[in-house]
Amino acid sequence: MAVSGALKATVMDAEAIRRSLTRIAHEIVERNRGVEDVVVIGVMAKGAPIARRLALLLTNLEHRAVPVGAIDPTMHRDDLHLGPPRAKDGEASVPDIDGKTVVLVDDVIWHGRTVRAAMDALIEFGRPRSIQLAVLVDRGHRELPIRPDYVGKNIPTAGSERVQVLLEELDGVDRAVILQESGA
Repeated sequence: MAVSGALKATVMDAEAIRRSLTRIAHEIVERNRGVEDVVVIGVMAKGAPIARRLALLLTNLEHRAVPVGAIDPTMHRDDLHLGPPRAKDGEASVPDIDGKTVVLVDDVIWHGRTVRAAMDALIEFGRPRSIQLAVLVDRGHRELPIRPDYVGKNIPTAGSERVQVLLEELDGVDRAVILQESGA
């Protein structure tokens, strides 16, 4: 478990994450009247395993395979000029999205800039009918007019705090925590 910063609180354990994703899957099915023409795309790196879990839940609920992929928004960020070049998170794997409803998935939404960059990156792969946003944690403090359609948990935070989602696939444990940034 790689937690950086002083642990302030655990806000979601493995069971809370599982329940949240199950609820989000049901909400997606209800809103879209099934999963026909639904594609789930995770924002690298933490959104990708969440997207795979969500696609599996949707497939099991509707007994219909739901395509899943991952997108790397790194080169579409608006803050690239502020620092040294960033390494790309990995290779995108995007199934056909033309005319589909894309459920874009990320672990945490904060300012909204990563989601904006992910939408820009997504458009390079086709023209979806619509894009819906699912996040495990919404911590507020939006700087752009972006609002998730599906939220696992709203967690109001201070600017000096950080929300970190840990996932079994990457970190060996499922948990969402609030960290106090050093020096704050």
